[in-house]
Amino acid sequence: MAGSVNKVILVGNLGRDPEVRTFPSGDRVVSFSVATSDTWRDKATGERRERTEWHNVSVFNEALGKIAEQYCRKGAKIYLEGQLQTREYTDKDGNQRKATDVVIPRFRGELTLLDSKGGGRGEGAYEGGGYQSGGAGSFGRSSPMERAPAERGPAPAASGGRLSDQLDDDIPF
Repeated sequence: MAGSVNKVILVGNLGRDPEVRTFPSGDRVVSFSVATSDTWRDKATGERRERTEWHNVSVFNEALGKIAEQYCRKGAKIYLEGQLQTREYTDKDGNQRKATDVVIPRFRGELTLLDSKGGGRGEGAYEGGGYQSGGAGSFGRSSPMERAPAERGPAPAASGGRLSDQLDDDIPF
């Protein structure tokens, strides 16, 4: 094999608010934890079972770190792409320890918010390009014409007036 791949993709919920640390060089790192869950039905008992895995995440990418700092809160659902990195450290008792983290490096990686701002608290929806109030129902739709008919409002009247008279003149681009 000519090369190797170190890529992690996670979809989960933030376990804590992001924490920002600044290095003496002025570089910043944003850290938080993400919970991913797996559910299944136990064949023997028929009851629903769940297993949760916790992942420590460090964001070194400046732009993604700012987004995480501003918009990510405990409980928010996110999608992220990064890579695994293992580090060694000495704990407070003097024991050597290893920890494996998901790292979003300076020039690669991705972080996408999947629900409303504030972790689903109903404060509005963050849609990649900006903040738009109105809840998570409009997530992923960037223009009024791409929205479902119920989200656009009433349909133009079949009788009376031209369609161009009924459209708003303020074009958003």
